[in-house]
Amino acid sequence: MSRVVFLLLPGVHLLDLAGPAQAFGHAADFGHPYELTYVAEQALVTSAQGLPLAARTEWPELTADDVIVVPGWRAGASYRRPEVSEAVQERLRAHHAGGGLVASVCAGADLLGRAGLLDGRRCTTHHDLQDELARRYPRATVVRDVLFTTDDRVVTSAGIASGIDLVLHLLARRHGPALAARVARNMVVYARRNGDEPQTSAMLRLRSHLDDTVHRVQDHIDSHYAESLPLTSLAAQAGVSERTLTRMFHRATGGLTPLRYQQTLRVERAEHLIGHGETVEAAARAVGFEDARMLRRLRSRTA
Repeated sequence: MSRVVFLLLPGVHLLDLAGPAQAFGHAADFGHPYELTYVAEQALVTSAQGLPLAARTEWPELTADDVIVVPGWRAGASYRRPEVSEAVQERLRAHHAGGGLVASVCAGADLLGRAGLLDGRRCTTHHDLQDELARRYPRATVVRDVLFTTDDRVVTSAGIASGIDLVLHLLARRHGPALAARVARNMVVYARRNGDEPQTSAMLRLRSHLDDTVHRVQDHIDSHYAESLPLTSLAAQAGVSERTLTRMFHRATGGLTPLRYQQTLRVERAEHLIGHGETVEAAARAVGFEDARMLRRLRSRTA
């Protein structure tokens, strides 16, 4: 039996907590016993979404097999950092010093920094908080635009949903990738992501515009990126000329054509497959290239 202790601070984000908790819970359902415990410095903690959460105020006895997880909280210039006692920080230090694993999601990395656990180690956090984390803890190495980092039993993840990726990684390391894949399937997670994958996909990075026509075309490309998508058919779907669509797409996406957008999606998906053990040739075929030569050329452009 391994114990997972979630340390709840005022303003905790529900998904930072619930995603990792559910992943560990499913692992327990599949025969790998994890006991989940929720502790705080007060018996009732109000989440960032307004839901009150009950917690224990006394810590359980922990062993080196146990895990402490610090979910993130509502952070930013307009929000105060939660007050955390020196006793709690010492709990984190002592658990790590005793061989245990300490993890954080999103802003939770700040508490690991306060406890001194980021000094001399690689870490990450939500992309909006990385500059602040680097400023507060100059002895840490803040790795930008990755989902999670692991360094000497200190594991930090980006934000919100990346906490699920973090736990799937831990389950794969402890019990093998088959269990992690089973948990991911049960949670209807689209894909298990490696830690060094970017925090935002091309589908998100290239959607920060207000052009409904381009969004509709992107919706179609997103769903059919592995297929042949002639510009003529995309323009017909959008109800504009090919030239007009190209101009609108270029303006909305910061310089891309529909073809370059499709290629970007293909390369990103291929990188994911290669990161999970597929050959370049197999990944190229899976995302719609006839052979690996085009994939290699496109990858070299972004290297």
